[in-house]
Amino acid sequence: MKPRIGFLGTGWIGRHRMEAMLATGLVEAAAICDPSEACLGQAADLAPKANIVADLEEMLELDLDGVVIATPSALHAAQSISALKAGKAVFCQKPLGRTAPETAAVVNAAREVDRLLGVDLSYRHTQAMKAISELVQSGELGEIFAIDLTFHNAYGPDKAWFYDPEQSGGGCVVDLGVHLVDLALWTMGFPSVGDVDARLLSGGRPLEPGQVEDYALASFAAGGTQVRLACSWKLNAGRDAVIEAAFYGTRGGAALRNVDGSFYDFTAHRFHGTAAHPLADPPDAWGARAAADWAGRIAASPRFDPAADEFVRVAEVLDRIYGR
Repeated sequence: MKPRIGFLGTGWIGRHRMEAMLATGLVEAAAICDPSEACLGQAADLAPKANIVADLEEMLELDLDGVVIATPSALHAAQSISALKAGKAVFCQKPLGRTAPETAAVVNAAREVDRLLGVDLSYRHTQAMKAISELVQSGELGEIFAIDLTFHNAYGPDKAWFYDPEQSGGGCVVDLGVHLVDLALWTMGFPSVGDVDARLLSGGRPLEPGQVEDYALASFAAGGTQVRLACSWKLNAGRDAVIEAAFYGTRGGAALRNVDGSFYDFTAHRFHGTAAHPLADPPDAWGARAAADWAGRIAASPRFDPAADEFVRVAEVLDRIYGR
C-alpha cells in the first residue's frame, strides 16, 4: 500500500512539490489544506480524491503516513513537531526552524518517534552540484582550501512576514544563504565550523532592531576550508540573479554558476589553471527532486534518518552569522 500523505500549504511551492511526489507513483495524496480557495482548487485538480481539511489538527486525525509542510517559516517548527508527535513522517520547506534551537527541537522530535524527517534543500539535487561534490569527495581537486558562495536576487519576497524577524528568523541569509551554507557543509562532509564573522545590512546601512538584512557578507572556517558567503535581496545586479558555489583546491577548482541570471539553469565546470572543462549543462529539472527523493524514502521506510542532524548543523552556522 502506498504511503498516504497530507499536504499542508498548496501555494506554488507546495503544489509543485506535491506534483513531483505524486509523479513518482510511490505515494498517495490523502489530504490537502490551504487558506486560499484558489490554491486548494489547483491542488484538488492534482489529487481529486484527497480530503480537503480546514487545518493541521483535522489533517492529523486522518490515517496518514506523512505530512508535507509548505507554510510560512514561523509555523514550520511547531507544525512539524505536531505532525511527528502524531506519528507522521515530515517533509518541510526550509527553514525547518527560525533558529538552531527550533531546528534541533524538530529533529529531536523525529528521533524520539522514529519518523523520517526531510527538508527541501533542493540545490543538493542539481546535476551540477552532484558532479562537483563527486570531484571534491574523490579528492580529485586536492585539499579544498576555499569556497566562495554567492546568491544575489534582484527581487525580494512579496509577503510581509519575510520582513519581520520574529516571523522569518532573518532576511536573505535564512532565505537564500541557507541553501549555499548547506551545499558547502554537505560537500565537505559537515566539518566543524569556527571563526564566524558577518556584516548584515538593510537598505545599505547596518541592521537595526526589528529589521532583516537585505545584504550580507559572512565568512567562516569549515574544518581547514575558508568559506565566504555573499547574498542579498533587491540588489542592482544587472540581472535577475547571481548564484555561484565555487570550490578551490590544491589540484584544481570547480564551480556551479547560474546561466544568464536564471534561478533554475546551472552549469558546472572543472578548472585547471586557465582551462575550464564542462561537467554539467542545462536543462535540468532539479527543482522538486528533494521532494521526489523523500517520497521514495518514505515508501521504502518511514523510520528516522540520522542524517537529519545535518539540518541542525546548518542552522547553527546561520545562528552564528546572525550573532545568536
